[in-house]
Amino acid sequence: QVQLVESGGGLVQAGGSLRLSCASSGRTFSTYCMGWFRQAPGKEREFVAAISWNGRRTSYADSVKGRFTISRDNAKNMVYLQMSSLKPEDTAVYYCAAARALVVVTSLTEYNYWGQGTQVTVSS
Repeated sequence: QVQLVESGGGLVQAGGSLRLSCASSGRTFSTYCMGWFRQAPGKEREFVAAISWNGRRTSYADSVKGRFTISRDNAKNMVYLQMSSLKPEDTAVYYCAAARALVVVTSLTEYNYWGQGTQVTVSS
């Protein structure tokens, strides 16, 4: 069983930056692909970024490429999402998720565990 807890969300002006963190419990964190997803009001949950179990491979949604960076620290059971040049359309609840996969997984349905989410609001 893996438990995930996100933190770091908040209110920021357009063009600003935020760093989201996700803390994981469990001894097998380093064997999971980790991902970030987001869900805006009235919209479906969508993929944002993912990182392989060893951190060597990453994948990003086109909408965040060049602005967001995903990273992980397996020694601390942590995964991060550094968000820069934020736009109002980035406003959403951001979720951390874990997938039992040795490759980078981008499909929502492939993820086995989810956090409770953290709100990110970008004002114009």
